[in-house]
Formats: sequence, structure tokens, C-alpha cells
Amino acid sequence: MVIIATDSAADFEMYELEKMNVTYLPMSVNFGDDSYLENISISKEEFFERLKTDEHFPKTSQPAPALFEDLFNKAKENHDEVIYIPLSKALSGDYQTAMSIRNTIDYDGIHVIDSFTCTGGQRLLVEKAVKMRDEGYDGKTIADTLNEVKKRTEIYTAMDTLEYLYKNGRIANTAYYIAQLGHIKPIMHCSYGGEGKAEIVSKHIGLNKAINYIVERLETEKPDPEYPVYVMYTYDKKNAYKLADKIREKGFEVKDEQLIPVGATVGAHIGPYACAIAYVKQ
Repeated sequence: MVIIATDSAADFEMYELEKMNVTYLPMSVNFGDDSYLENISISKEEFFERLKTDEHFPKTSQPAPALFEDLFNKAKENHDEVIYIPLSKALSGDYQTAMSIRNTIDYDGIHVIDSFTCTGGQRLLVEKAVKMRDEGYDGKTIADTLNEVKKRTEIYTAMDTLEYLYKNGRIANTAYYIAQLGHIKPIMHCSYGGEGKAEIVSKHIGLNKAINYIVERLETEKPDPEYPVYVMYTYDKKNAYKLADKIREKGFEVKDEQLIPVGATVGAHIGPYACAIAYVKQ
């Protein structure tokens, strides 16, 4: 048997994971002394409500090592294969921890994939793995395919504010205050070509111009029709609807079920009211 597993940065809902038979390793979220398991003891909506009002800035951390040990040891005992798809190692220590435990267990049936992506991009890889598993492919073949697909996976995010990157210490206070005064909406890009890092690649005055930039990137780096185009959002769908409508105007399909809410792992950095796309380019 091939076991597909991922962390909470992939932003699936619990019922989706159950339907696809995907093993879930949750990240933890901490507000001061209050600790939660993402999507288990705190929902996406509850996280953003607290993010906007709590005096404590949230800290997120990778799944507990014991979860990896349990998953990998059981797979070895049962002669199963595991495909574990965490968010990019450039964004979290999740991948390194999984690899360390995998090497300790020393079982060739465990395949840990550095996704070089997160949220909707990670979701695309998980769904591809599930499809291949259901079609009867073995773990190595699935892993080899994912390592190719991830090279073409793109995420562009239009952020409403730099406040949360500033609170995270990822940008200087001068850059933050200039952006606030100028109503600048930055575009963050995450891809294999960027080594899985989340980097600001463009800045625009007003969200509409930022959305137009994302649509232009989609037209330039056309999506592979084998994969859906996901439109993600943090907290409020309003900006995601704007982005989805612009994409549809260009002739690309975006069904309502392809609008995906982003959770705490990524949302803690980009804040509420952001919108984004994730797709696999041709």
C-alpha cells in the first residue's frame, strides 16, 4: 500500500483529506501561552479572527517529531510505502525533520518530497500523488513524478498589507511604513526556480493593479490543462472573487470549488485579505 501524507500548510479541509485517504500531520499555532493544532483545535476562520485582535503575534511550528516516527515506523512494519509532501524546506524545518527521522529508520519505502511550494501549490502535488496511487503506481514512480511536477508549480500572492511580514521581522520598518503610506500592494512569488522561497517580486499601488499583474503572469506562463488553477484567499473571499473573475475573462476555468481558504501556517505571514493563484505551468 502507498500512504500519501502532508502537513497543514497544504490547506485541505479535514473532510477532503478523509475522502482522499490522505494522512494529515498538523502544524501547531501559538498565541502567547495558548497552543492549538491547525484545523483540529482552531479553524481557519478562528485563527484569522484572533490574528486581527490578539495582542500576541502567532507562532507556528512544524508537526511533532513523534508523528513522523509513528507514520514511518508503521509503514516499515507493514511493508507500505509513504509519500510525504511537506511545504517548502525554505519556509519551514518540516522537510528536514522528516528526512532526519526517515534516515534514522532507514527504510527505502519512505519518500519525502521537498515541494518547493506551499498552500495551493502543495495541494496540487498531493492531489497528483493521490491520483497516481489510485491508479496503482508504486511509491517511487509517484515520487519521481512529483519531483518533476514541482518544477512547474507556481504561486503568486497579492498581499493587502506588509504588516504581518513586518511583525515577523521579515521586512524593515522603513519599508513597511513607506508601503503603508503609498497604499502599496506587494506580489509574493514562490516557485522551484526561486528555490522554494517566498519573495516579493513586484509592488503595485492598489489591489486591482496587483491582481492584474497576477493575471498577466498566468497568461505568460500558461497553465497545464491537466491541473486546476486554484485561487486562494485569507479570511475574506472578496478579493479572491475579483481575481477569479479576471482569470475567467481571459478564458481560463476557475470553478467555485477551486477557491481555497488559506490557514494559519501561511496566513500568519501574509495576513488577512490576501488573494493568490497556484497552478502548474506548461
